[in-house]
Amino acid sequence: MLLSFFDLPLWNLAWWQYVLITLGMTHVTIAAVTIFLHRSQAHRALDLHPIVSHFFRFWLWMTTGMVTKAWAAIHRKHHAKCETPEDPHSPQVLGLKKVFFEGSELYRAEAKNLETLEKYGHGTPDDWLERNLYTPRSGLGIKLMLIIDVALFGPIGLTIWAVQMAWIPITAAGIINGVGHYWGYRNFKCEDASTNIVPWGIIIGGEELHNNHHAYGTSAKLSSKWYEFDIGWLYIRMMETIGLSKVRKVAPVVRWQPAKPMVDLSVLQSVITHRYDVMTRYAKLMNKQAKLQLPKGMNVVKLREWLHLEPAALKQEEKVEVEKILSKNDVLAKLYQMRLELVEVWGRSTLPKEQLVGKLQDWCQRAEASGIEALREFSLRLKSYA
Repeated sequence: MLLSFFDLPLWNLAWWQYVLITLGMTHVTIAAVTIFLHRSQAHRALDLHPIVSHFFRFWLWMTTGMVTKAWAAIHRKHHAKCETPEDPHSPQVLGLKKVFFEGSELYRAEAKNLETLEKYGHGTPDDWLERNLYTPRSGLGIKLMLIIDVALFGPIGLTIWAVQMAWIPITAAGIINGVGHYWGYRNFKCEDASTNIVPWGIIIGGEELHNNHHAYGTSAKLSSKWYEFDIGWLYIRMMETIGLSKVRKVAPVVRWQPAKPMVDLSVLQSVITHRYDVMTRYAKLMNKQAKLQLPKGMNVVKLREWLHLEPAALKQEEKVEVEKILSKNDVLAKLYQMRLELVEVWGRSTLPKEQLVGKLQDWCQRAEASGIEALREFSLRLKSYA
């Protein structure tokens, strides 16, 4: 006699056991997205053993229906065109509400863009399974997952399956792509609006540390400060100890040396490597000076935000306000101009190294002769990067 679904052993689980099983399965999905799709495929930050790589592909096929090439291509385009009209999912352009609630729709629309797939989708799996099963039959896996959930858990399996299907659209497409470019704290002054949502990356596998990721996109580790935690990195290190993964790159760690009297090639290379750390420290310098220099009652918070943006990123009325304030304060005007010139050092990194060394040395000399003590100290700090 055939057993019905109601006769299966797992049918009599307690409610909290169903909750734990659901959370466990969605966590595997999150791990697959952050470790396989994001860090390994999109950014090549680590290599995975073929067994691990294929397990993640298979699991994502059943729980999301996402195609590896499409996901990697869309994410790479997001980095290349971040916060511009070409960004597939920028809340700064499209609005937080649209990205948060319609993130999966934005993903599906961009996945149909063949130009995006061809330009940014290189290097992703192209074996027999990908060509004949995972890509052309991406919807088959989620149907198989539905059958398995109902077979194992009975009618409540429908609810478990629904949570699985909603997990990535809510957490990745909505929270990370939306909130992660709109609200949170920033360790690094990147050119984009990325933020760290919380310091502990557990629920979304470490992706909560989104500002850290945008600062060092090819790093396999997303945590930066001592108090931050990236559970995806923990899994990567665990796999590495048994030969199932190999880390290719992590974010550089800032090291210091006694300040050199003159800028040389090693100082230049260190400054360019740690440019986000440099600009974060410079931002703190400007914030402190703005607080000291600006009259009481002025919207210091908003002005400080404008002072850290490139002129092209400011609206016309914001430019007028910034110019008005800077025209009345020589110290802030000097700090603002020096910030723009410092950014040009790595913005023109295609110039001969000797010219870049000369530009940085000239910047340091003018900073130390500016009469602004904070700027002089920053110049000495700049020449201490190792």
